[in-house]
Amino acid sequence: MKKLFILALSAITMAFTTSGTKSLHDFKAKTLEGADFNFADLKGKKVLIVNTASECGYTPQYKDLEALYEKYKTKNFVVIGFPCNDFGGQEPGTSKDIKAFCTKNYGVTFQMMEKVSIANSPIYKWLTKKSENGVLDATVKWNFNKFLVDEKGNLVKYLPSNTKPMDVEITNWIEGK
Repeated sequence: MKKLFILALSAITMAFTTSGTKSLHDFKAKTLEGADFNFADLKGKKVLIVNTASECGYTPQYKDLEALYEKYKTKNFVVIGFPCNDFGGQEPGTSKDIKAFCTKNYGVTFQMMEKVSIANSPIYKWLTKKSENGVLDATVKWNFNKFLVDEKGNLVKYLPSNTKPMDVEITNWIEGK
């Protein structure tokens, strides 16, 4: 009877602590091509979300982001890029310009979304506010900040711009090490 009470109390506590928290799978956005994208379609996949820019010192990370995606895409892993012009005006282009730049210069095949403003993006509000994601507060200070999201849509970790896409912290996480 005591064990049953403890189990019930644990279940109630979990329900209250997680009930206000969304997951990545609760969101929708537009792709760079203007199509609807439902993040619920990513259930069962690990996701790296990154805010990108075409005229940034970190722009060459596109190459490694693509290499990371190619290496792990068959292992239930995806990269989602969100172009952003918030930092230094380093993503001034239109969706068409961004797509052409990414394809021509870096052969990007991972999913790119429409350009966002970090302050006005529902996904970035979720990624950066512990009250929304239940895990951590983070401040996006520049382009190419990275967020790791697990297969259940839960935020796992925030990594700053200078963390390279092929960093062992990222690859170990993908590989479950």
